[in-house]
Amino acid sequence: MSAPPSRAPLPTPKGHRGRPPRTTRRELEVIAMRLFAEHGFDDVTVERIAAEAGVSERTFFRYFPTKAEVLWHQFDNEVDDLRAAFAAVPADEPMMAAVRRIVVAANRYRAEDIPELRTRMRLVSGVPALSAGAGAHYDAWERAVGEFAASRLGTGAGELIPLAIGRTTLAAARAAFDAWLERGDTDLTAYLDQALRALERGFAPE
Repeated sequence: MSAPPSRAPLPTPKGHRGRPPRTTRRELEVIAMRLFAEHGFDDVTVERIAAEAGVSERTFFRYFPTKAEVLWHQFDNEVDDLRAAFAAVPADEPMMAAVRRIVVAANRYRAEDIPELRTRMRLVSGVPALSAGAGAHYDAWERAVGEFAASRLGTGAGELIPLAIGRTTLAAARAAFDAWLERGDTDLTAYLDQALRALERGFAPE
C-alpha cells in the first residue's frame, strides 16, 4: 500500500541484449507492471520481463527473488516507513489518532501514480497465487502497528490488545482500499481516514 517512487514511467529499452548500464529496480518494475496489465500476471514470465528490459534473467533475480515480489516490494517498503513514523510520534498524541494519521500519510499518491496503484491492487486481490502469498507481507504491516501499540500500552507486542490493534487496523485499511478500487470517486486517503476514524471511535456513530 505504498506509493511508487516519484518518477514517470520509463520507456521500454529496445535493440540490445545484456544489462544496460543504468538498469534499475524501478525500471524493471515499470516494465513488469505494464506487461501484467496488458497480458495478465500468470501469462507473463520472468524471461519476458527481462527480454523487454534488455537484461538477463539473472539480472532480474538480482532485484526480485520472484515476479510476485515486483508487486510486493513497495508494500514492504511501506512497513519500514511506518516503523520510522511511529518512532517519531509525539508522546502526547493519542495512540489511535497517531495510527490513523501515519497510515493515511503513508498512502498519499500523486495523480499520475494512481493507474499503477490500481493495477497493483487489482492484481494482488484478483490473482489467486498473489492472494495466497499475501500473508507474510500483511503480517509485517500488522506487526509494525502492533509494536507501536505495545510501546504505548507498556505490554509485549505479542499480547492480545496490540495484536488486535494491528489486525483491526489492517482490516480497516484493506476495506478502504477495496471500497476505493470499486468506486474510485474520491481520493484514497478519504476512504482510509473515514475507516480509521470509525475504528478509532469503536465504530460508534458520530
